[in-house]
Amino acid sequence: MKIFLISLMFYSFVYISSAQTTGIKTYCNPMDLNYQYNFEQKHLGISYRSGADPVIVLHKGEYYLFVTISGGWWHSKDLLHWNYVTPNQWPVEDMCAPAAISVNDTLFLLQSTYGHRPIYYLEDEKNGILKYYNPLLPDIPGIDNDRKEVGEYDGPWDPGLFYDEETNRWYNYFGSSNVFPVYGIELDKSKQLSYKGFPQKLIYLHPDQHGWERFGQDHRDTIKPFIEGAWMNKYNGKYYLQYGAPGTEYNVYANGVYVGDDPLGPFTYAPYNPVSYKAGGFVKGAGHGNTFKDVYGNYWNTGTPWLAVNWNFERRIAMFPAGFDADGQMYSNTRFGDLPHYLPTYKWQSKDELLAGWMLLSYKKPVFTSSEKDTFSVNKVVDENIRTYWIAKENKPGEWITIDLQNEYSVKAIQVNYTDYKSSIFKSDTSVYTQFKIYTSIDNKKWEKAIDLSNEKHDRPNAYVELNNPIQARYVKYEHIYVASENLAISDFRVFGNGNDATPTTPKNLTAVRDSDERNVFLKWDQVKNVTGYNIRWGIAKDKLYQTYQVFADRDPELEIRALNLGQDYYFAIESFNENGVSPLSETVYIK
Repeated sequence: MKIFLISLMFYSFVYISSAQTTGIKTYCNPMDLNYQYNFEQKHLGISYRSGADPVIVLHKGEYYLFVTISGGWWHSKDLLHWNYVTPNQWPVEDMCAPAAISVNDTLFLLQSTYGHRPIYYLEDEKNGILKYYNPLLPDIPGIDNDRKEVGEYDGPWDPGLFYDEETNRWYNYFGSSNVFPVYGIELDKSKQLSYKGFPQKLIYLHPDQHGWERFGQDHRDTIKPFIEGAWMNKYNGKYYLQYGAPGTEYNVYANGVYVGDDPLGPFTYAPYNPVSYKAGGFVKGAGHGNTFKDVYGNYWNTGTPWLAVNWNFERRIAMFPAGFDADGQMYSNTRFGDLPHYLPTYKWQSKDELLAGWMLLSYKKPVFTSSEKDTFSVNKVVDENIRTYWIAKENKPGEWITIDLQNEYSVKAIQVNYTDYKSSIFKSDTSVYTQFKIYTSIDNKKWEKAIDLSNEKHDRPNAYVELNNPIQARYVKYEHIYVASENLAISDFRVFGNGNDATPTTPKNLTAVRDSDERNVFLKWDQVKNVTGYNIRWGIAKDKLYQTYQVFADRDPELEIRALNLGQDYYFAIESFNENGVSPLSETVYIK
């Protein structure tokens, strides 16, 4: 074991050192995009930026991102720098949860609909030239589209297009309901991807058997859950039909998968579900996205983290390393999923390989400010809660926040997360952008400018900036310049880097007791001194601990996880983390 750990540490060091010297950059969830203001609740006077239900497509060696109600799409050459594209035409009602797929150098696009809508193709995807491929997609066979109420077969809502290269056949998967299932239907390429045959009922939710499919915060609500966001991947001859559940409004939004031998089933529930789950930490929620390959052959899983400050459906976009293990088990790695990760320039071998190792330095540290409005105190910017926020008395240049990290650290990146408090903006335009400066200091007297975005004219509500070079600092200051909204409101000012002390020790005496309701498990462990938090990791085998639930150390050392499947055995382990790194993982605990 010691030899393995030393080898792993050496491998990580070589990778990180190589990455830093070859110019690899990092990203941090939520993705740093100019999330568009959403007009959806304008009649209620509710203004907010949002992004949800992402689909990232590799097309002609570059990337295209499509998101719910965004008035266009994003283009990137590297998954890091995203440029917003305004199309030449767009549906009046905008697109919800669009499906996109690249086949033979053509990028197809289909919006969610309960009626007649076209299938588009992108003639000039970088410059926004969108044309009709099928000007009027006909009814799904058997549907009466004159009905006023949404009923069985209506759709395709939340569509997912799939092309099977080996058989040269096309399919559409769809459904968003807490009554009806996910459906699948074949498409006829010779008839502009019109429907072929009849829809097949493929998968339903079973929250009585699958704990993670239960609705509500930490699966504690009795509302009937929703199944949605279908997506298909084929791997080693197997068809992986993915779906989002139990609903976008809470921390437990996740992706699951069924596996089959045919594109239309039958499908078998994967016992290791969910495949993408992130209920703890700063970014919460990982459901309803897609799984795609990058140019190097690496898999990624996208999802929809939950924000819900102004409206239940105020959300962001996240992207996690993903893949299939040697046994064909699908996974998405959300461990430290809201800390900086490298974007690879080759095919990685380990699911944790992209983690930069830059730890969170700012959690619950002393923080000071130029002003506070009402009860919106500045300590909210270091609480790792995206739904709480500080507001300055005035939205004016010169307002500031200073964090005392309490020790000198090697500061490597920052993230500034803005909140739309009582905004009256309902459409993004050239006046909507964010500008700020970041300063660092050893003694809170002499300051060094680390970041200067004073000339930037981009809207970055979740601005993540990697420093050109690490800076030794104890104090980090945000100096405000401009946001377009009436109020300057920041939910979290996050600082990343590394300390020089020893990594924390492994928590001892982890216990796991399964409830009489087998969907729940109760975990306890011994508190570790001087740690920021813990990762509870679990899975269906000792070497398949793909799930993570992160908790902070200023709470009792215990956790109830309500995401298990009936009849499935599990293994649990725990690690602690702080500014200096991560402890070795504990021995696993088995429950039947």
